[in-house]
Amino acid sequence: MRRVLRQLARLLPKKKKSLQAVESGVQWEKSYEAAELKQRPVSARLVENVSFLNEVLGHNSDFVLREIRLGVGAGVPAALAYVDGLVDRAIVSDTLIKGLTLEGRMAGLKAGDAGDLLLLAKNFLVSVAAVKEAADYFALLNGLLYGEVALLIDGEDRALLVDAKGWAVRNIEEPASEGLVRGPREGFTELMRTNTALIRRRLRDPNLVVEGLCFGERTRTQVEIVYIRGLAAPELVQEVKDRLSRIHIDGILESGQIEELIEDNPYTPFPQVFHTERPDRVVSMLLEGRVAIITDGTPIVLVVPAEFAVFMQAGEDYYERYFLATAIRWLRYIALVTSLTLPSLYIAMTTYHQEMIPPRLLTSVASSREGIPFPAFVEALLMEFFFEALREAGIRLPRQVGQAVSIVGALVIGQAAVSANIVSPLMVIVVALTGIASFAAPVFSLAITMRLLRFPMMVCAATLGLYGIVAGLLAILVHAAGLRSFGIPYLAPLAPLHRRDLKDMLVRAPTWAMDHRPTELVKGDKRRQAPGQVPRPGSRRPPGGGGGGA
Repeated sequence: MRRVLRQLARLLPKKKKSLQAVESGVQWEKSYEAAELKQRPVSARLVENVSFLNEVLGHNSDFVLREIRLGVGAGVPAALAYVDGLVDRAIVSDTLIKGLTLEGRMAGLKAGDAGDLLLLAKNFLVSVAAVKEAADYFALLNGLLYGEVALLIDGEDRALLVDAKGWAVRNIEEPASEGLVRGPREGFTELMRTNTALIRRRLRDPNLVVEGLCFGERTRTQVEIVYIRGLAAPELVQEVKDRLSRIHIDGILESGQIEELIEDNPYTPFPQVFHTERPDRVVSMLLEGRVAIITDGTPIVLVVPAEFAVFMQAGEDYYERYFLATAIRWLRYIALVTSLTLPSLYIAMTTYHQEMIPPRLLTSVASSREGIPFPAFVEALLMEFFFEALREAGIRLPRQVGQAVSIVGALVIGQAAVSANIVSPLMVIVVALTGIASFAAPVFSLAITMRLLRFPMMVCAATLGLYGIVAGLLAILVHAAGLRSFGIPYLAPLAPLHRRDLKDMLVRAPTWAMDHRPTELVKGDKRRQAPGQVPRPGSRRPPGGGGGGA
């Protein structure tokens, strides 16, 4: 026993020592905050700059540091740093390295010229259009992580950032969520500079302003504000900048995060910021005095302010003749009200107000509901829930599988539910019509709002009948009337009433009649076209005399 205790006593110190050795071998990697990097200037010694870059990014497999010599003889030590995958290798190899080494040697640069090499390299040796200087490590690292190549020269306390972006981008395609029969087929992409180019190609106005911002302490997402100077109200532009300046977040991955951080009322289901993938819609809204917000990495562009009427307008309304556009717009409003109230009306009339149903139809409804174990409210609630679940499943599944699951699932489940006397055939028709009507909304954010409000309306109908439906509609109307989008009333031009702006709300007036911009938006240049644009036949007679006289 004593021998065993002695052996244990000899082993314990060794075990403690080994644990200490393991603990001393653990090295926690240092993290670098933005404030610290901004206060640390680029060193004039190349060795210190290279050492710091290796300390921060050297453990990454895609970080490349290429040391070169500028000039004749021993030359001046320099280094090129970039992140592989974010830059165009052809620009790095053929333009930068070859230009700096060969042309520097041909120019006869030597070590004594170190004090002027940064200026020489910027103006003569680097044959790339976009070149800027970085004086601190924050700007240097930010440029490296955004697809720029850093040129560091020994003896220079600044670095050159050369624009050599070369990551893969998606081609310009037609937006899948905003299809149309007549109109442009181009849509925004995930590359911000491509999106601004699509806008500028349609809007060749020197007053078009594109201001860049950066958000996200870690993602450092590029965001740009676009507006037309002289049309957009200065108060609106300043309000947009103020709301964006209040954003302090780790990362911005999509414009939807910005939308939630800048909207007026975060506790309403109604959308208050318009978003689109179509450049023509953005340009048309900029011409009305609105402000667009473009986020790098997403094809969705935000436009503010956005009233309720904007969400009921489609881009195709302005490319077809106004008779057809007005009829389709009325159809949208009817479909919107139908998607909100049809299940509620079914519940109220079958539960409380049977006297409002014609006798023959009432007999048919009563016979179809014979044997149904659930009341109308539970029946409608179950069918709406399963319909929404099928619709969501069809969206999340692969396109080929999702369409089959949505169609087959709806047919099979609906027929099986009717055969099992769980729901009535009329309830299946009501749910199907409601779902079709909800697809008529031109903007998805408004359609999903109506889908959410449908369930409280069903509860109101189940408790108070038609009185509950009227009370629910009044509550929704009062709530919407109290909303604002960047200071603009949500129900404008109805509340407050602007008769001149009604030309583009319930109806779509002819192009020659819409000669003024929205009253609530533009305070300066309100007229968008010259008066008297009504088409009329000319006074010139056709060749041959015309008229039919002998």
